[in-house]
Amino acid sequence: MQAGKKGTDEGAGTGLATKTAPKVKKPDLYRVLLLNDDFTPMEFVVHVLERFFRKSPEQATQIMLHVHNNGVGECGVYTYEVAETKVTQVMDFARQNQHPLQCVMEKK
Repeated sequence: MQAGKKGTDEGAGTGLATKTAPKVKKPDLYRVLLLNDDFTPMEFVVHVLERFFRKSPEQATQIMLHVHNNGVGECGVYTYEVAETKVTQVMDFARQNQHPLQCVMEKK
């Protein structure tokens, strides 16, 4: 037997190992919507848009008027968890202030 020499099959059958990178899927997005009603004051809706959706007074007024004239208006588009939190915050705030304002989310 020869010293320092290994079997002749060394390295035979070795191929290039390929890794497939997992495909990262973008999270689903959800629209947060305000629904019009005949009782919630316009000023309150503007306040909600400024406070919870960080809209400027001009943007908030524009969205509020859209809700008033069309029955529904988009406040923003968020991931599921953020949208759900915004809806809960708005609904809780409206109830605390005794307004029937409705806020919902829908998949974009």
